[in-house]
Amino acid sequence: MIALRPELPALMVEEQVEAALLEDLGRAGDITTLSTIGPERTAAANMSVREAGVIAGLELARTAFRLIDPSIRFEALAADGDRVAPGTTIARISGRARGLLSAERVALNFLMHLSGVATYTATFADEIAHTSAKVCCTRKTIPGLRALEKYAVRLGGGSNHRYGLDDAVLIKDNHIAVSGGVAGAVRAARAYCGHLVKVEVEVDGLAQLREALTASPDVVLLDNMGPELLREAVATNAAHWGLSAASYPGDLRRTRLEASGNVKIETIRAIAETGVDYISTSKITMAAPTLDIGLDVSI
Repeated sequence: MIALRPELPALMVEEQVEAALLEDLGRAGDITTLSTIGPERTAAANMSVREAGVIAGLELARTAFRLIDPSIRFEALAADGDRVAPGTTIARISGRARGLLSAERVALNFLMHLSGVATYTATFADEIAHTSAKVCCTRKTIPGLRALEKYAVRLGGGSNHRYGLDDAVLIKDNHIAVSGGVAGAVRAARAYCGHLVKVEVEVDGLAQLREALTASPDVVLLDNMGPELLREAVATNAAHWGLSAASYPGDLRRTRLEASGNVKIETIRAIAETGVDYISTSKITMAAPTLDIGLDVSI
């Protein structure tokens, strides 16, 4: 089976890039470039990575140059999702110098940030590649960039949690406190949303897990549990569904388990080895360093 790389809708790309360009150009445009570079002056540039990483955001970079000057030529030498070594040239850009220079920062901002997210996600995914667990992003994203960051997470080998409040149910501790109970909240959500919407509930101990399982949620989020307690949770889930250790991983009837809380690169391996299905962390979006990418102009 061929694993297809994710794609971004063209309209979303254009909308995001246009907003970023308008923010950067302000009311008077790029006055530095306009005052120092003649309108017919041309230039060429190489866009290169200065450290190893996973590329994400090339189409946004291409769109930045196109929206400023449609005559600029953008030749991608890599693809989103590629793992590249330091010094790799990932694109060549040529055309009128004014447009090239005015679009440079927006193009690089998207590329550096999204490639940073993809690269950091890959470090987490690589750490647990020997298990069946998947590392997932959360709703903790930079406002306005959620779809782009979740795209970068997938390129880095991670998985997406829900995109927003409307595409899946996640019953957290505050919902449980107000609604009055774990199982009741799950049943109420199931009745409200219908069979096509996944229902997940957060628990903070084995007693709540056992209660949750009586309502058959699709996923249970195991909040801030250490590896020993996570292993007990996996065993509890298996026992509830009458499964052996051999049949447990692939059984489609059982509830899936997600670990969350205190997930770091130093802890994710031990968490994955407990047998949980998913590990969610905000770090792959909120704490990812940018990937160092530069654009060097030649005349």
